[in-house]
Amino acid sequence: MLTKLISELTPDETNRLLNRGKGQLSGVTQSVVSIMEDVKKNGDEALLRLTQQFDKAVIKDIEVSREEIDLALTAVDEKFILHLRKAANDIREYHQAQMSKDWMTEFAPGLIMGQHISPLDSVGAYIPGGRATYPSTALMTVIPAKIAGVEMVVVCTPPRQDGSVNPLTLAAASIAGADRVFRIGGVQAIAAMAYGTKTVPKVDKIVGPGNVYVTAAKMACGTAIDFPAGPSEVLIIADSSARADYIAADMIAQAEHDPDAVCVLVTTSEELAKKVRQNLELQLKTSARLDIIRKSLDNAAILIGTLDECIMFSNRFAPEHLEIMVDMNILGKIRHAGSIFVGNYAPVSAGDYASGTNHVLPTAGYARVFSGLNTDHYVTKSSVQMIDKKGLESLGDTIIDLAEAEGLPAHANAVKIRQK
Repeated sequence: MLTKLISELTPDETNRLLNRGKGQLSGVTQSVVSIMEDVKKNGDEALLRLTQQFDKAVIKDIEVSREEIDLALTAVDEKFILHLRKAANDIREYHQAQMSKDWMTEFAPGLIMGQHISPLDSVGAYIPGGRATYPSTALMTVIPAKIAGVEMVVVCTPPRQDGSVNPLTLAAASIAGADRVFRIGGVQAIAAMAYGTKTVPKVDKIVGPGNVYVTAAKMACGTAIDFPAGPSEVLIIADSSARADYIAADMIAQAEHDPDAVCVLVTTSEELAKKVRQNLELQLKTSARLDIIRKSLDNAAILIGTLDECIMFSNRFAPEHLEIMVDMNILGKIRHAGSIFVGNYAPVSAGDYASGTNHVLPTAGYARVFSGLNTDHYVTKSSVQMIDKKGLESLGDTIIDLAEAEGLPAHANAVKIRQK
C-alpha cells in the first residue's frame, strides 16, 4: 500500500493512480474481439461452447424459462424477497424523481419550442456473476429502464457450474420487471446482445458493470452502451473528525469485489492515516474473501495533504465512489465523481443496495465525462419546434443570410418560398 504526501507523489505514482485500469483494457482487446467475432458468426452454438469453456457449465437452454423464474421466487427465503422488494421500492422512487419530462415554451410570438422524451425500444442488462452474486445489479439496471418506458429489457447473467442461475438473481430480475433472462455471461453475453442470435435478441443499448473483459467487450461491440464500468473503486476524503474504523471498513468493502479494485484515502491528518492502517490490519483478521482483499489493498493508497490538495486530487482521480468525511461542507468543490456519500454514516454500501441511488457507475476516471446510470440512459430527447407564419417571419432574414453564407441556397429557399 502506497502511503505518501500528495505533494511528494512521483509522476509514475500519480500516473498509476490516475490511469488505473486503462492499460488492462488494451491488454485483453485481441482476445475479446476474437470471442465476439465467434458469437457474431456462430450464434447460439458459440454461446453454448463458450459457456462450457469459461463458466464450466453445460447448458441446453440459453433462455431461463418462466417456470424457473417462478420457482426461484418461491425458493428464496421470504426475508430476502422482502429485502429485495424494499430495495426495489427505494430505487424506483429515486429514479421516478429523476425522470426527465416533456416541456414546451413559447420563446417568441409564433415560436414554441421544447423537448420530447422517448424510451428506447430495447435494452440489455448485464448482471455479473463469478466471484459473487449481484441481485442488486438486476434491480439497478432493470428498474430505471422500466420507469423510462423501455418496452423490452433482457438480462444476461452467468450460470453456475450446474447450469442454473442463482435464484436470488432470478428473483431480483423478476421483481425489477425484466422481460427475458439468459444464462450467459462474459464477453459472449455482450456479443449476443450486441449482434443478436437465434435465441438472444439484438438490443439497442447495453448497460451494466463487469470485469475488464466485459468492459472491453462493451467498448468494442459497436452498440450503444452506458459507459465503461469495470473493477470497483472508492476514494475517501477525510480529516481528523473521521472514524478510522469506518474508513478501514469501507476500504475493505470495496476491496472484496475484485483483486483489481482500487481504494484510496486522501486525508489532512497523519494521525488518521496511521490509525486507518492499523484498523485495516485489525479488520482483515476477521474478513472473508481475504485473498481478493489483500491483492486489492496492495494497489491501495493513503495520501496526506491539505484539504485543498485532497479535493484537487479527488477531482483529478474522478472516482466511481467518493466518500466525504470532513467537518465542513465541501460538496460545492467536487467536480467529478460517480456517486457521492457525505458524512460518517453514509457508506458506499448504502448506495450499493437500498438508499435508492444507482450503483452502476463509471470507473477508471471515466466519471470525468460520464454520469452514473440514470433514467436518461434509457431515453432519447427530441427537440421540438412549433412555428407559425409570424414566428418564421421573425427568423427569416437570419436563416436566409446564414444559409447563403454557407453556400446552401436551397436552405434559404425553404424560407423564401414561405415568404411569398
